[in-house]
Amino acid sequence: MMTEVFIGLGSNLKDPAAQLARAVSALANLPETVLVAQSPFYTSRPVGPQDQPDFVNGAVWLRTSLPPHQLLDELQNVEQQHGRERLRHWGPRTLDLDILLYGERVLDDERLTLPHRELRNRDFAIQPLLDLKADLTLPDGTPIAELRRQCPDNGLRKLPPADYP
Repeated sequence: MMTEVFIGLGSNLKDPAAQLARAVSALANLPETVLVAQSPFYTSRPVGPQDQPDFVNGAVWLRTSLPPHQLLDELQNVEQQHGRERLRHWGPRTLDLDILLYGERVLDDERLTLPHRELRNRDFAIQPLLDLKADLTLPDGTPIAELRRQCPDNGLRKLPPADYP
């Protein structure tokens, strides 16, 4: 059975928009997975340490039959293929892929929290979700649009399509 999954993408190193475009291609080729749609890209200030470049963020809507932890493993493989190094919490990165929503699944273990633990606080994750599916809700029924109204502003700016491949 295929589950609707929403993945957040972020990068602030080595041509971030190109990193995200390559990541979208990699996600479209994951096993047992279909790419439904890709959001526009946005720039935003970094979360945490400010001594780093702004981020480019977006999201993809997938349908997959991979279980959540196997999907997480696949995402981490894609990150590594793009040169991801985990040197500093909330530090700069070539690519960050987060499972934001996995169907109606609620999960909290040592490796994975669904929905994503910080989703409610991140305009750079919420806005791309709205672009993909305006009527999207959390498993508890909270509309993503309501989260957007309540979310702190992080200097989010939409990139024109010409600014990414």
